[in-house]
Amino acid sequence: QVQLVESGGGLVQAGGSLKLSCAASGSLFVIYSMGWYRQAPGKQRELVADITGGGSTNYADSVRGRFTISRDNAKNTMYLQMNSLKPEDTGVYYCSAKRSWLAVPNIWGQGTQVTVSS
Repeated sequence: QVQLVESGGGLVQAGGSLKLSCAASGSLFVIYSMGWYRQAPGKQRELVADITGGGSTNYADSVRGRFTISRDNAKNTMYLQMNSLKPEDTGVYYCSAKRSWLAVPNIWGQGTQVTVSS
């Protein structure tokens, strides 16, 4: 199975932008559905966006229109472009992967911190 490593987190002011990357090692990246989740302090981990191997996407209502998920199967990499960031977007962002028949991801990255200051 794949292993996942996130990068691109950091500190940004409200209204700014960040781009997260998730690099996958291992073979057959295209067969995995990929996703971004986030966890704010004291809150449960929540889905931000996900994308199938064929490129179909799904977004949480809170980020739709501001965030864009994408993947480059040739580079075994998934991205999350985050624009118009808000303080409530602050949290640890995790990259995830699963086979299509699974209800929830079973492969996780280590997480990358995103902090949006007001």
